[in-house]
Amino acid sequence: MQIKKIPKLFIVLTLLIVNKTIAQVAKIEHKFTLQQAVDYAQKNNVQVKNALLNVQIQGQTNRSITAAALPNVSANIGTTYYIDIPTQLIPGQVFGGSAGTYIPVQFGTKYTTTGGLQLQQLLFDGQVFVGLQARNASMKFQNKAVEITEEAIKVNINKIYYQLVVAKSQVELLDANIKRLEKLKHDIIEIYKNGFAEKLDIDKIEVSLNNLLTEKQKVNNNIEIGYSALKTLMGMPVKDNLILTDKISENEIKANALLDSANYDDRKEFQYLQIAKKLGEYNIKRYQLSYLPTISFNAAYQKQAQRNKYTFFEKGDWFATSYVGLNIAVPIFNGFSKDAKVKQSRLELQQTSNNIDNLKLNIDAETEQAKLKFKSAIETIDIQKRNMQLAEKVYDQTKKKFEAGTGSNTEITTAETELKTAQTNYISALYDAIIAKVDYQKAIGKL
Repeated sequence: MQIKKIPKLFIVLTLLIVNKTIAQVAKIEHKFTLQQAVDYAQKNNVQVKNALLNVQIQGQTNRSITAAALPNVSANIGTTYYIDIPTQLIPGQVFGGSAGTYIPVQFGTKYTTTGGLQLQQLLFDGQVFVGLQARNASMKFQNKAVEITEEAIKVNINKIYYQLVVAKSQVELLDANIKRLEKLKHDIIEIYKNGFAEKLDIDKIEVSLNNLLTEKQKVNNNIEIGYSALKTLMGMPVKDNLILTDKISENEIKANALLDSANYDDRKEFQYLQIAKKLGEYNIKRYQLSYLPTISFNAAYQKQAQRNKYTFFEKGDWFATSYVGLNIAVPIFNGFSKDAKVKQSRLELQQTSNNIDNLKLNIDAETEQAKLKFKSAIETIDIQKRNMQLAEKVYDQTKKKFEAGTGSNTEITTAETELKTAQTNYISALYDAIIAKVDYQKAIGKL
């Protein structure tokens, strides 16, 4: 029985369909609002991930500090085989011999086995005591570092996200201008056919149209680059498809503008330095308490058996030994090392205090500058919007004059250029305003 050969064309088409299906499945699509983009980044951005790992690392560090204050219990068991039993010299007088003579005697057995438990408990150590007190502050310090990292990522995502949204609006305006010029080109061609326009008029419109198409291509290229940058910042695979669903509007930008007040405590960097100052105070206290004695308790219980043969798993005598002890270690002199560490810690604390004062100055300046820029940006939006609306009216009136034969091609080209410039300025004003708002909200700690 012969098996019919499958046509090569069928195999090729099947492979193409399968590959296309696999590619479509592999390419994941995400439709994100700005908040969803921020949430995604906080789970996938590598800087945030590492900051969260620092929190876990601090948690394990705190466990090791706690362990120093907990009992330390250990067990041991060991067997010794004496190839040659140790020899002791006993004075000869003990056995009636003359003075100055010694008799060698061997004590012990060939095998010795010892097993026991040991307990050690730290009762007081100034540095461990302070370490236990500082555990909560240390965790807050690392968690605040996570918040600062997340905020920095959020600021950048806001700016890139809205940049892309604005760029999409720019493309829409360019499409409208292209459509307008294509209609104008069609009208001029008809006028040219009737002998009321020159070929030069058509060529000028063609040049303007090509310039718009080129500008649109550049904007689209920048959008692609922007999407790639946003995905990288979010920790998203570049091959995934990202769709931004939020829109930008004047009302959204102006909503609750400049109503929030600034407060140092709202800034995460300020909170971070406040915790750092608290940790600095703990550091000074730690070295100061190192002058105090260290007190520890220890206890042990063990049993020992001796045999001339290895019969420890059989019946025989086991001799017990046990003890409890208290140890007090009093530091007396260490070459002024502790004094140097205390003074160094105080200087470091002063540096932190200076950084806090400097941060206050920077927050004041940053807030004032951001407020002025945001206020100016809002005013610029209104001006550029009115200017764009006026440019549209001028263009429409110039186009009507040209179609009626009372206007020149130069006038309509100039009107078209001014309209495009006004639209570009308006788009730029929108973007500048949303960025100014992001910077202002960041400055007052309300982003």
